[in-house]
Amino acid sequence: MRIGLRIFLGYFLIVALAATLLARVFVAEVKPGVRQAMEDTLVDTANVLAELAADDFLAGRIDQGDFAKRVRALSARDVGAAIWGFRKRSSSYRVYVTDARGIVVFDSSGRDVGQDYSRWNDVYLTLRGRYGARSSPDAAGNPDDTVMHVAAPIRDDDGRIVGALSVAKPNSAIAPFIARSQGVVARWGFVLMGAALLVGVGVSWWLSRQIGLLRRYANAVTAGARATAPDAAGEFGDLGRALETMRSRLEGKQYVEQYVHTLTHEMKSPLAAIRGSAELLESPPGEGGMADADRARFAGSIRAQAERLAQMIDKLLALAAVEHRQSLERPEPVALAAIAQEAAGHCAQRLRDSGAKLLLDLEPNLPAVQGDAFLLRQALVNLIDNAADFSPAGGEIALRLRRDGDRQRIEVGDRGPGVPDYALGRVFERFYSLPRPAGGSRSSGLGLCFVAEVASLHGGEAALANREGGGAQASLSVPG
Repeated sequence: MRIGLRIFLGYFLIVALAATLLARVFVAEVKPGVRQAMEDTLVDTANVLAELAADDFLAGRIDQGDFAKRVRALSARDVGAAIWGFRKRSSSYRVYVTDARGIVVFDSSGRDVGQDYSRWNDVYLTLRGRYGARSSPDAAGNPDDTVMHVAAPIRDDDGRIVGALSVAKPNSAIAPFIARSQGVVARWGFVLMGAALLVGVGVSWWLSRQIGLLRRYANAVTAGARATAPDAAGEFGDLGRALETMRSRLEGKQYVEQYVHTLTHEMKSPLAAIRGSAELLESPPGEGGMADADRARFAGSIRAQAERLAQMIDKLLALAAVEHRQSLERPEPVALAAIAQEAAGHCAQRLRDSGAKLLLDLEPNLPAVQGDAFLLRQALVNLIDNAADFSPAGGEIALRLRRDGDRQRIEVGDRGPGVPDYALGRVFERFYSLPRPAGGSRSSGLGLCFVAEVASLHGGEAALANREGGGAQASLSVPG
């Protein structure tokens, strides 16, 4: 399981549990909260009515007096109220009064006059000077529907408790408010879950993306490809920069070690030739000594090998500078046709010396490509020099620039001996070279490697293949 999915599932599980517990607490608290508010209202109502009923109760006309008349008239009153969207047309209060013995002497519903309520908590506790309240099933309806009763004492002029007035209200009257509140809590709970899901997906995607960028960067470095550290913020950015620093130092160390070994191996041959020629030149002239023609030949060999070493060092430095780059620093628009003409002019003397002829075939009106003009020109010079080395005297070298899909391709072809099949897969390796037709000497083996690195820096590729009719053709393609 991916780490991003694990983080998302863990995060969502925690949020889901928290939201579920929170919703349960809210839902569980809605009903008692609403009933506590209703009980507080009933307490005030019972005490107000107890004061209003005291005169009729003490005068012995509680069931026929003005108080009873007004309370009974309440059931016929059209309240016409709209409470938070709920219509209320009638009062749901029931008012009853008991004497000091707990006998009902007045009931606004008219059903329990004369009944003994002395054992009900609201009456029993109130007659003893305590707070009396109860919640009991509705005897006239569904036993699951409960009715809340709150009583207040009726006192005589001396302050003694002589009766109790109870106000009853069915809990079903507030059921719509409870249901709506619970629905609101549940709805917002689902909203919270949905928001948590979206946040979890976003955070998991971001974490997975940052980790994925670092993983792809590490894989690219492992594969030896050019890669830049991902541009990330925070700790991921620090980690990417740390990996980049570590890669640079490790690659630098390996690069130096590899170059030292390879360069040492490649320099053995020209140094051995120089040493041998120098030893022969040191022999004394005269009888039994070396002829002047031989001395000139060995001196020329020393000069040729020294030039070969100098050329190898120059190309090695240029190649090292290209290989060290991970990307082009400041790419700018470059016209490949102009670069091709500049490279041809740079190689004019070299072509005259070899007797080869360069033919240009440049497709007109090609757009500029983004790149480094110096590197592209140097790569093209290497291709032309390489073709000149393998071209026969008086041979033709074809330099062609054309559009190839979404790329521009430069091709340099010669009519030399071509490339052996065993070497086709290795010609772009560092220090790998083939003997030239004239004299059998080898080059530094760095020119084509330089071309391949330049092509890679520009997001393109380099290739070498044999031409139909003889010879070889090298190509360099870049996007554009």
